[in-house]
Amino acid sequence: MAHKRPITGASPTPGAPQDLASEGGYWGLQLLVVALVAAAFTNMYVTQPVLPVLAVEFGVDSAAASLTVSAVVLGIALSTLPFGELADRFPIRPIIVAGGAVVFLAGLLGSLTGSLSILIGARFVQGLFIPAVSACLAAYLGKTLPANRLNVVMGAYVAATGVGGLGGRLLGGWIHEVLNWRYGVLAASVVLLTVTLVAARWLPAAPRRGRDQGRGPSYLGLLSRWGVIRVLVVSFTSFFVFSSVFNYLPFFMAAPPINASNAVITSLYLSYIIGFVIGPLSGRLSNRLGNGVTIALGALIFAASVLLTLVAQLWAVAISLVGACGGFFAMHAAAVGLVNRRSEGSQGRANSLYVLSYYLGGSAGITLSGFVYQWGGWTAVVVFAVAVLVVPCLVGLGEVFLARPKDPGRPDH
Repeated sequence: MAHKRPITGASPTPGAPQDLASEGGYWGLQLLVVALVAAAFTNMYVTQPVLPVLAVEFGVDSAAASLTVSAVVLGIALSTLPFGELADRFPIRPIIVAGGAVVFLAGLLGSLTGSLSILIGARFVQGLFIPAVSACLAAYLGKTLPANRLNVVMGAYVAATGVGGLGGRLLGGWIHEVLNWRYGVLAASVVLLTVTLVAARWLPAAPRRGRDQGRGPSYLGLLSRWGVIRVLVVSFTSFFVFSSVFNYLPFFMAAPPINASNAVITSLYLSYIIGFVIGPLSGRLSNRLGNGVTIALGALIFAASVLLTLVAQLWAVAISLVGACGGFFAMHAAAVGLVNRRSEGSQGRANSLYVLSYYLGGSAGITLSGFVYQWGGWTAVVVFAVAVLVVPCLVGLGEVFLARPKDPGRPDH
């Protein structure tokens, strides 16, 4: 039998599946990670492009129709910490499979119901169980992969969140144009179930940890570590700015002097695709230069791109969105890789804290930037965004001096 050639410079984590000791194993794992995470996030956003249609069909206002999206976000926020705890105490693969199955069943119910209340409830249940797929998969990767492979695969993970977000918006809109929004909800659920079943068969079991299973640092223990707090600050501030920019930019583009149509504004969201390339590249850059350097560079690129929108020309906005997505996904990928390398047996809890910080940042960003936009328009939002990005940039530069190059995988206490 031919002997598998190990990856140069990498040795599998003790107890890790032998599949991951080969180049083919790692490429296969990255492909499965992208498919699973993208499918999960597609379900999250699939009703967003058809909110006006839902409002008309169910005879409600836009705020009520929007609950089909916000209910998912609320579910994610409520369940991310419990699933993080479960991921550190029990085998992760069955949790992922169960989560994918529940999201499918809730999606099936939502696609068949004639009641908006039931649809919102089904979407809430989907949100409750999406972390069983996304956060638990991140925990699995943190427990299974050697340090020098973790950054790269986590980059693929982060890229997949962007692909899923874009895919949900496009799938929901495109399918409704041909059939009906219900088929979009159903299709997103079926895709996730299919990928989950593939994962159930292909995904190797995580290393056994015996009696130490679940005995890593608690949530409070992780929050007492300055190294973990720094990463959570990056998570919070990066999505704070990203959500603000993408939420209020359409108002700026639709007004003079750009006067962009809705179709043009929507097409510019294809800039999300850059995240599919930047995520893995960010992981490789983090391996070469360090996670801190990647975070600082990403923040600088993000800030410069936001400033470019002040040119107030369509070409400038298009370039700025590509740069903003590139900078954001670089920061996000580097931070996710870093938090998993510092969680010391508590990858489930650490990833849950990261996700919670991420969405809290997005919510705070949209809310506070709304007041800023009302006060000073788009220029004020840009200044505010650049000021906030100074924080993760300084955190990244701080990592350069605080990192321990002799043992990069060791947690920073």
